[in-house]
Amino acid sequence: MLRARTGTAGAIIAAAVLLAAGCSSGGDDDGGKGGGGGAKAEDVVKLAITPATGTQQVAPDKPVTVTADNGKLTSVTLTFGKKKTKADGKLAADGLSWKSTRNLRPSTTYTVTAQGSGKDGKPGTATSTFTTLTPRTKLETGMSPLEGETVGVGMPVQLLLSKPVSSKAGKVAVEKALEVRMSKPVQGAWYWVSDKEVDFRPRDYWPSGQKVKVVAHLAGLKVGEGMYGMKDRSLSFTVGPRHITTIDAKKHRGVVTDGGATVRTMKVSMGKPGHESYSGTMIAQEKAGRIVMDSATTGNPGEYRIKTNWNVRLTYSGTFVHSAPWSTDSQGNANVSHGCVNASPEDAKWFYNFTNRGDIVKVTGTTRQLQFGNGPTPWAKSWQDWLAGSATGKPVTGTPLN
Repeated sequence: MLRARTGTAGAIIAAAVLLAAGCSSGGDDDGGKGGGGGAKAEDVVKLAITPATGTQQVAPDKPVTVTADNGKLTSVTLTFGKKKTKADGKLAADGLSWKSTRNLRPSTTYTVTAQGSGKDGKPGTATSTFTTLTPRTKLETGMSPLEGETVGVGMPVQLLLSKPVSSKAGKVAVEKALEVRMSKPVQGAWYWVSDKEVDFRPRDYWPSGQKVKVVAHLAGLKVGEGMYGMKDRSLSFTVGPRHITTIDAKKHRGVVTDGGATVRTMKVSMGKPGHESYSGTMIAQEKAGRIVMDSATTGNPGEYRIKTNWNVRLTYSGTFVHSAPWSTDSQGNANVSHGCVNASPEDAKWFYNFTNRGDIVKVTGTTRQLQFGNGPTPWAKSWQDWLAGSATGKPVTGTPLN
């Protein structure tokens, strides 16, 4: 059995072939010279589609093309899946060609239906059904924040990859495939935290009320030898009020602001000598109503194991703002914790309810500095250092959100 060749051979269907199957009014064949009412060959539209029907193992990053000869294209559709989802494409202004504008999905069967009109005014139709290749290495993704989440002004966008993208060319390709749409466009940049994570932050904090949609056009994107993105991904989120909390370890105070106005002052106790808290600009990473704090998770089993309430995480390594009823006598005048921010049950509960993920928490007054990567820590770097971590080395200005 002959196997269809992968390549650029077009599927050509002439309207004249369709006409030959119908009845004839008679008359001698005049060789296409105009006698007998037959259409001239040079007036019959010819439509060519690449890839040709039956082609297998089509590279997802190669465009689908349709051309018209002896006439013009009137419509082209490129569909895939049971729901016949339409893929993007563009018809040339002169009507002579059409081209897909996005990469194709790997491991997917597509159908192209093209219609045109010849110089003789008669319609012509062509179709092609083909299948894209299955990659040797499949790139899957995850994203943060959560879909529909309301976040703080310091929240970064995190794109997590299932496989490492190690080459600069692959990283550049990924960045160029990422689109950030904003209701109030501002400048930002992507930063490669690792070969498996690239994050976006604005140059300054997000404007409060900002609506953001991030679209990762990764389906069919080639990011390495034999490695392709499997599907596109998108998420939408809203930026909430401008919550900024400043905690001073020397004064044992936390000042909470909302839109620049102070809404609460809290007495706190920070890390004691040998267990100093981190200084730096952090974000609220997650919230949990109750946690069992276990020193074994920090490499010191047996030192403590206690249930805590109203926990707001600040670092991967285990720094939280939480309720600490056992240290209320020290809160406001001494640092006695193992690195967390201890607050009274009343203050901790209020802060927990007040806080959105992504709210800014600035800690000062200790000699232990926050290390970049100890959680989502985009504000641990200056704008210039952040920009230097982009594969393209260029800032991104968000496109308007329609």
